[in-house]
Amino acid sequence: MKIIHKGLVEYLPTFEAMKTFNAGRNANTEDELWVVEHPPVFTQGLAGKPEHLLIRDDIPVIQIDRGGQITYHGPGQLVVYTMIDFKRRKTSVRNIVSALENSIIATLAEYGIEAAADPKRPGVYVGERKIASLGLRIKNGSVYHGLALNVNMDLSPFTHINPCGYAGMEMTQIADFVHPCPTLDEVAAKLTTHLKTQLTPKADNNE
Repeated sequence: MKIIHKGLVEYLPTFEAMKTFNAGRNANTEDELWVVEHPPVFTQGLAGKPEHLLIRDDIPVIQIDRGGQITYHGPGQLVVYTMIDFKRRKTSVRNIVSALENSIIATLAEYGIEAAADPKRPGVYVGERKIASLGLRIKNGSVYHGLALNVNMDLSPFTHINPCGYAGMEMTQIADFVHPCPTLDEVAAKLTTHLKTQLTPKADNNE
């Protein structure tokens, strides 16, 4: 599995690159994790309803092809796109979702933050507050899109939406619990290590 650090990049070209990568891959294409950060943007999933955008401002809203409702990306948030051939890995989408959740939970545990997944709601939570979001697109036996972990960001744009379709959802981030807050690069190193472990088939740990 290849890890590619793309830095701070605009959302729309990254979205187009994901679709191009997935459309062009074959049975021998290596899976990739894209580690990115985005300028402020709202993304609206396939199930998105316009009423979940509560305040219209100068932050762009982009309609995309992942599952789920509306969410926010911005500087200080760690985004990892998971370009994975799940059929080749002989796993299921549900197992991939669990691997993403478990990787986030393990990363947060390294900073002393007790987090958990909620079977009734997507994402990862600290108590009732959401710290990470997940959203995937399944196509041609592969998945793309991925996860977003709040590290040290301005959370106020989340109040302009019903995050992931949940009215009144409170958001949190690593900076609320850890002082000084680790950098995005530091968190990314831990998270991608856990992702590689969680996503590697147990019979193929040498990848």
